[in-house]
Amino acid sequence: MKVIDTYISHLTHVKKYSKSTVLAYAKDLDQFQYYINAQFECLDIIQSNHLMIRSWIVHMTKEGTVSARSINRKLSSLNGFYKYLLKKSLIQTNPMKKVIAPKVGKKLPSFITESELDKITKSPQINKNSFSILRNSVIIDLLYQTGIRRSELINTLDKDINFARKEIKVLGKGKKERYVPVSDVLLVSITKYIEVRNDYFELITDANLILSDKGTKINPKSLYNIVTFYLSSINSSDKKSPHILRHSFATHLLNNGADINAIKEMLGHANLSSTQVYTHNSVDRLIKIYKNAHPKANET
Repeated sequence: MKVIDTYISHLTHVKKYSKSTVLAYAKDLDQFQYYINAQFECLDIIQSNHLMIRSWIVHMTKEGTVSARSINRKLSSLNGFYKYLLKKSLIQTNPMKKVIAPKVGKKLPSFITESELDKITKSPQINKNSFSILRNSVIIDLLYQTGIRRSELINTLDKDINFARKEIKVLGKGKKERYVPVSDVLLVSITKYIEVRNDYFELITDANLILSDKGTKINPKSLYNIVTFYLSSINSSDKKSPHILRHSFATHLLNNGADINAIKEMLGHANLSSTQVYTHNSVDRLIKIYKNAHPKANET
């Protein structure tokens, strides 16, 4: 087995990385292997060095088809791979130590305003009793009211909803479990959806909460399309993906005074720095605090 395959197996079975993350790592490493084969006739990635990596960066930059952010992600994949090789004593030094990654401008997460989201959740259409409309409503509400990721919602089971404790169990990155509170109103919507869903399908063979029109586990593309369709009705920009609802969840909590550490736990972030990016979007909250607290703020 090639060393790349061994590493990918390590990420899958030991590190327990998600399927999408593993595929991204594999793609990045295969691209680098292809490049050094073509440019340097280097058939063994273990023999690669920092000069080859720098050449790859220049190549991708000149092509103009790969953003600095994507290049940094590819370099992160390489760095993780070389650390693995070091641990296995397959190399003596990590060549990434001599590589400077391209600078990436800080991109603030996009979000949708509370009034925009109200237009969806309070729409007359959203209250119809059909299976698909109720399901779509629950999808929007769960993504926005809990901040969970698309993949986390897709893999949520009926039994993960604890109606007594008013919380949902979420299996996040690295198979880490967390519990996120669920509002009474959302629990009522989920209950109604489950009742209609169970009547709609005579025999449900899938334990997943969110089902497709055929009664099977909904796929990522279908869920993405549902969210995009509803967000398109209130927003003409590119802010239409399921992840925008996660960004909106965090931003609105911060704007309304929620503790950042609590938000970190609900989002399932490993580090506080990942959550702190949302503080840049909380201008409204800072203005309110200033006006309420500073003695000179309201002078005319």
